[in-house]
Amino acid sequence: MNINIKELTIAKAHECLKKGDITAVELAGAYLKEAEAKNKDVNAFIEIFDDVKRQAEKADKMFAEGKAGPLTGIPLAIKDCILIHGKKATAGSKILEGYKATYDATVIAKLKSAGAVFLGRANMDEFAMGGSTETSCYGITKNPHDLERVPGGSSGGSAAAVAMGGALGALGSDTGGSIRQPGAFCGVVGLKPTYGAVSRYGLMAMASSFDQIGPLVKTVEDSEILFNVISGYDKMDSTSVPEDVQKKYERKKEKKLYTIGVPADFVYTDGVDKGVVKNFKEALEYLKSLGHTIKEIKLPNLKYSLAAYYVIMPAEASTNLARYDGVRFGLLEEGKDLFEDYAKTRGVGFGKEVRRRIILGTYVLSSGYYDAYYNKAVAVRNVIRKDFEETFKDVDILATPTAPTPAFKIGEKIDDPLQMYLEDIFTVPANLTGVPAISVPSGKIEIEGKKIPLAMQFFAPHFHEATLFAIGKDLEKRSLKL
Repeated sequence: MNINIKELTIAKAHECLKKGDITAVELAGAYLKEAEAKNKDVNAFIEIFDDVKRQAEKADKMFAEGKAGPLTGIPLAIKDCILIHGKKATAGSKILEGYKATYDATVIAKLKSAGAVFLGRANMDEFAMGGSTETSCYGITKNPHDLERVPGGSSGGSAAAVAMGGALGALGSDTGGSIRQPGAFCGVVGLKPTYGAVSRYGLMAMASSFDQIGPLVKTVEDSEILFNVISGYDKMDSTSVPEDVQKKYERKKEKKLYTIGVPADFVYTDGVDKGVVKNFKEALEYLKSLGHTIKEIKLPNLKYSLAAYYVIMPAEASTNLARYDGVRFGLLEEGKDLFEDYAKTRGVGFGKEVRRRIILGTYVLSSGYYDAYYNKAVAVRNVIRKDFEETFKDVDILATPTAPTPAFKIGEKIDDPLQMYLEDIFTVPANLTGVPAISVPSGKIEIEGKKIPLAMQFFAPHFHEATLFAIGKDLEKRSLKL
């Protein structure tokens, strides 16, 4: 039968599969066809798997046996830093050339049990270091809404795969906005769960105290479906939070109307695009018209979040990337001795942005600078956490734009690291504090004759993802009208 994949969501596709209107094989085939046709221009996928049909046949068997769930037969793209047993996984880096995963990440094991279909590996900034998916050794990913613009990063391939109709959903990872910012740029929903809500086991670490796996999908409902499957305690991840602890944070009863806090002095500044501010204010007015309360608040130390993040994150990244030496796996460039092996392998294997962050991280952790930089940044992080805790006593949700600008042109900021890092200004606070945050499309802005997506971001207290889904669904009603 003909499948109009533009109208499908995970929820709708599940209903069609359940009723027998389509089979998982037919659904996977439709997305494969679209992925292969569009990928030539967009470069969202590094690799499209050759066993998609076999996976879909297993899903159809699950439906026949009455064992199917909401993700059975749903075609997904998986970011290249999340391990799938037997599949290549390179984190967009030459240094992991040829590496095949020897085990499944916990999120992958959960999705396999649910009967999801993995279409392929999604492109990404090398080792998740970037905000534009321009640093991958597999080439640049382009924004499906305008091929001259970036899709955001580092999960740009995952966001672009969903936006171009090449997958019904995708998994990304978010260290400082790497799910939410590409979600915003590509016009899809991106969720960064509470730190510890989703297992990091089998995710290639960039900055271990920040990284979280999360979904990129078409709707808030789809985000909730995917989150409910991949979340939960995992004994294999020492940072995973047990369910009984999580329940202590949850609201006894979810509200219908919320008090939304807006850090006005942080949002309404000269560095934020005027079109972004206009769209944000219009979205707030819409939420107000539904009965929600908008309250201007002050988060006095929020302005230091980006500086603290760009000290702690490179420090953790430089430590994590020390394992890539060409000895145990991946690329090896031989020299005259072991030291030269290391130097040559890392010189050729790591890209410019990764080398930059390793150098920054090594510097802030070095003797004489550790206290001045790293310890001070950690202290600032704790102060910002306390600010959030206090603020959430007065408001239910915090709101900001997801990004300070719409998607920018390819090549526009790649040679200006400071401008690139400033793109993270609204997203990093969620990673610093560990709270969940969601980016929801809030409209479009016309630039050079193309309609470019814009998005609004919501933060909630720890383990209050249900609050994010509720407010996200309210905003989504407006987006569907635009």
